[in-house]
Amino acid sequence: MSNKKIMITGGRGMLGRQITDDFKGDHTIYIADIDDTDITDFNRFLKFTKEINPDIIIHAAAYTRVDGAETDSDFAYKLNALGSKNVAIAAEEVKAKIIYISTDYVFDGVSDKPYNEYDTPNPSSVYGRSKYAGEVFVRENSSDYIIARISWLYGLGGPSFLHTMNRLSVEGVHELKVVNDQIGNPTSTLAVSSKLKSLINLDKDLRGIFHLTCEGSASWYDLAVNFFKLRGLDQKVTPCASSEYPTPAKRPENSQLDKMNLRLNNLDPMPNWEDALKEFIDIEKW
Repeated sequence: MSNKKIMITGGRGMLGRQITDDFKGDHTIYIADIDDTDITDFNRFLKFTKEINPDIIIHAAAYTRVDGAETDSDFAYKLNALGSKNVAIAAEEVKAKIIYISTDYVFDGVSDKPYNEYDTPNPSSVYGRSKYAGEVFVRENSSDYIIARISWLYGLGGPSFLHTMNRLSVEGVHELKVVNDQIGNPTSTLAVSSKLKSLINLDKDLRGIFHLTCEGSASWYDLAVNFFKLRGLDQKVTPCASSEYPTPAKRPENSQLDKMNLRLNNLDPMPNWEDALKEFIDIEKW
């Protein structure tokens, strides 16, 4: 395994922080967050990229406010679509591989089966459409890319659904109502970062789309119940329908992602979501 120069856009975000911590012992890490450069300013970002001349760009910067994107669509597309195009072009300019972090929201969630990497995206929200536009720009402008789709992400330091659940419980909320009709793959940044590191360290050169969510499925209600159980907290959690909490952006009812390309390339599977949750709870500083 050779030391590589790896630049991380969105490096101070929840996933970016985890990748930095996991990779820095084996690789040279450069952070490309908003305080360092601006992916929506092509000339500025290209200059920044050429100065670093990375081997790999992990593109984790994104507009992730799903509901906010419905009313702030211009900025969502500017960051998620145009910004990703700029990153892909810059990566190609310096001959770097780009790993674009994408999302389950590229699918509409109406299927009764998990979505694999060969299913046709059909996003139903501005957030999902802007992220899928980013995927298209990466494919069109880079000759060496991995699109890594993740979902239901939580990680050390948050912010995440689990951190919100913990805060509400600590604040003394007697009963937490959590939707039970959306199904997905709860996934920790620890698991994603570990898999990205293993993909980068492989001898063979992987390209294409890979789903990197944890194995097994759960509803948000299941996730909350397991979270409080593992934490040893006596918190009342009541299941409810999504219709009780209408949101500006439509959430996919089925966010399950099948990891077909990991299997086809004879790669180790992602960990089970329950095991990943326990690992996270054990090391998070609550």
